[in-house]
Amino acid sequence: MCAERIQRILTAIMLGIALMFMAQGAGGDALSLKIGVALQAFIIVMMLIWAFTNFCPSLWFFTKLFGPCDWSKEKSPNE
Repeated sequence: MCAERIQRILTAIMLGIALMFMAQGAGGDALSLKIGVALQAFIIVMMLIWAFTNFCPSLWFFTKLFGPCDWSKEKSPNE
């Protein structure tokens, strides 16, 4: 595994968890709704930071731990 892949997987997992909390909140649990909205807001802020500054804290951290992806070694699905 490499940093970019791990960061994308983590983002997808966090969006899924936020969706789960928001779905529970739609069923009447106000605390779950607040947690879901807070997680969603956090993800949005992090993506905006990445978009405007080209710096992603989680990607920076994962690059230090796992190293960057070497996409030249990857094979395309058609090969």
